[in-house]
Amino acid sequence: MIKVTGKDIPARLLEIPEPPKQLYIKGELPEFSENKYLTVVGSRHFSNYGKFVCEKLISGLRGYPIVIVSGMAIGMDTIAHRSALSNNLKTVAVPGSGLDKSVLYPRTNVRLAEEIVSSGGALLSEFEPKETAKIYSFPRRNRIEVGLADAILVIEAGQKSGTLITARLSVDYNRTLLVVPGPIFSPHHEGSNQFLRLGATPVLSSEDILDELGFDISKKNFKLELSDSEQIIFKLISEPRPRDAIIKLSGLPVQECNILLMQMEIKGLIKEMMGEIRIA
Repeated sequence: MIKVTGKDIPARLLEIPEPPKQLYIKGELPEFSENKYLTVVGSRHFSNYGKFVCEKLISGLRGYPIVIVSGMAIGMDTIAHRSALSNNLKTVAVPGSGLDKSVLYPRTNVRLAEEIVSSGGALLSEFEPKETAKIYSFPRRNRIEVGLADAILVIEAGQKSGTLITARLSVDYNRTLLVVPGPIFSPHHEGSNQFLRLGATPVLSSEDILDELGFDISKKNFKLELSDSEQIIFKLISEPRPRDAIIKLSGLPVQECNILLMQMEIKGLIKEMMGEIRIA
């Protein structure tokens, strides 16, 4: 763990209102000049829709120099960090506590914190290493999350969600606010949809995020050279499916289909998560 002060604090954090006077960093903070920082926020009490959208959007950023920032809280923060790790993206966690293992909050994510650091990412906090999480510390860490970012992505937020604080700060700090639309009758999306109504940028795909971050997606060849059998699998997993269902629907012999799925996973075309196979 290192402590940085003064001009050693990232320049973009020195530009925000109430800039941090000190920062503690565990791990390696990816270079700002070489990466785009995307802060991902959402509710602790997420919906299945929100979880799927978060995983799907982040998986579509694979291969790009994008750093996923979040607060390591239970809920959407954890999903964002885990999705980044699963797709070989660097990720930075800004917890609402000090970074010492004895106080790191939440306790259930101590292992996640270790994985973030070991994968080349970082933990970052302005609080003293052994300072415990308090009610006031979370709004303060939110401004750090926003200050680090080139853009903020709101997956879902209810009318009284703490995520709204982060979203409002994005306007104050002149950061791009990206919001995933949700069902108009869903309590998980009342806040999200309100920001869209006020002019936030809607996100319908990973390509929307890449475009907003300044990547020229036209230079990437999205047309994959697939065999006939691979095309069958791709059509079947336009939405995630269990392995048994894919084998049954494909019409291929069981052993042949299993070998094909293994080969496609090795190529990085598909991945298996939580008992379901999906497009990588």
